[in-house]
Amino acid sequence: MAVKNKKENNNVILSIKNASYRYSDADKDEYALKNISFDFECGKIYAIRGKSGSGKTTLLSLISGLEKCTEGEITFDGKSLKNMNLDKYRNSDIGIVFQSYNLLPFMTASENIILSMDANGLKIKNKKAKAIELMAKVGLKEVYANRKVLRLSGGEQQRVAIARSLSYNPKMIIADEPTGNLDKQTESEILEIFKTLAHDENKCVIIVTHSPNVCEKVDTVYDLKSVKK
Repeated sequence: MAVKNKKENNNVILSIKNASYRYSDADKDEYALKNISFDFECGKIYAIRGKSGSGKTTLLSLISGLEKCTEGEITFDGKSLKNMNLDKYRNSDIGIVFQSYNLLPFMTASENIILSMDANGLKIKNKKAKAIELMAKVGLKEVYANRKVLRLSGGEQQRVAIARSLSYNPKMIIADEPTGNLDKQTESEILEIFKTLAHDENKCVIIVTHSPNVCEKVDTVYDLKSVKK
């Protein structure tokens, strides 16, 4: 299951124990996920891979609290998601990065990041300066701050999306096929950003991916197997 581990520590931030999920209209023996157990630590970058239909999207929904386990349990920082305020969890503890970026195209790069700060009620004196600081962290110069999203390349948009996810300093970053729309060079550059966040800033980074390049460069790879119907 785990392909490689570059670091050894017990700093588990997210734990999935015997988690199963069955849709409400499914037969009693028909599961989208069955008996999944994974641990994720701060300071590491993970890849979750699996064929279409293996339950990757379902697992992300469970991790992000959008769905609840039919069986088993998921804990974050020692607390069961079943007992947490999930809106607060999604808005404070985890950052989510999407393949399609999910930026507002009529806004500038910095406005998209500031919108996330506003949504989380952050008390920051100069949010524009903070947005520029976050953009610098992901390799974007200040000149990009005032550019509308539609004027940015795919790689630049994904960098803005990562910066947005960092606006409230979450402990964990979840990325759903974040390099799926990017060329190999840009993919490698985006992966380096995620590695820095994990290894230098002690965040837990979880990437769902089909990319062999990503799987080669992360600390641990977890494989999801399709559930037999």
